[in-house]
Amino acid sequence: MLVACLLGASGCTDTEDVPEIPLPDSPEPEPELPEDSGNVPVDTQNETVDIMSEGQAYPAYTAAPAAEGKYPAVVLIHSFNGFEPGYKETVDRMAADGYVVVAPQWQTYARSPPDAEVEALVRESISYLEGREDVDPEKLGLTGFCAGGRYTMLFLPQIEEFKSGVAWYGFPYSGASDTQPSMPADVISELDSPMLMIHGSRDQPSNISDIYEYAGELDAADKYFELKVYQGEPHGFMLTEDGELSESFVARDAYREMIDFFDRTLV
Repeated sequence: MLVACLLGASGCTDTEDVPEIPLPDSPEPEPELPEDSGNVPVDTQNETVDIMSEGQAYPAYTAAPAAEGKYPAVVLIHSFNGFEPGYKETVDRMAADGYVVVAPQWQTYARSPPDAEVEALVRESISYLEGREDVDPEKLGLTGFCAGGRYTMLFLPQIEEFKSGVAWYGFPYSGASDTQPSMPADVISELDSPMLMIHGSRDQPSNISDIYEYAGELDAADKYFELKVYQGEPHGFMLTEDGELSESFVARDAYREMIDFFDRTLV
């Protein structure tokens, strides 16, 4: 099922597309976000833990609601540029929205580790979450950005513990090498969990045409997905040039799309 949304907003880098010109000396109006769909921010607690995988220790930033209870949990895979401050803030915000989140630093020993090494780390991250008293092991999700988006597309079909996933500006046709033997498009037939893809129409590293082609393959295979496309947005639009979490309208809206999707699918 294909749900494609094209959204123009003043948060885009090309302000010439804004249809209404503000009066002189008045601030440019910013689109209003829709009413909050339900999550009430809660107190959180966070720490960095070591996750052991194939005999090596990987630091992993974690955050969770402070109140006792069983919560859905998410493994977050950062981009190729490393665990930048914006990903730490994303983990914190997700915890405030009622999720236990772990973000393993998969580039600890190599900038471009083999897929098998990253998969092993993701599986150990699942084991870490399943061992926590505050996690509902039946409600596990996966999300990732850039290279992490590719890993989300690749691992969601292959790791049955994940009930849904959100792939941010991923690479469905990247792979077919010695260290990356499979492309995400190669494992479509194994996908049994809902997936949301979030992308910008002007993403140069991962062209939107590849995402549309991949969506067509998912649809032809009768695999459930949702697709949110933001008009005018480049690759990595969730972070600023300094690696901080963007506060643009588009970034805030996209974050809410992810939370809403997990709220609906991790049930």
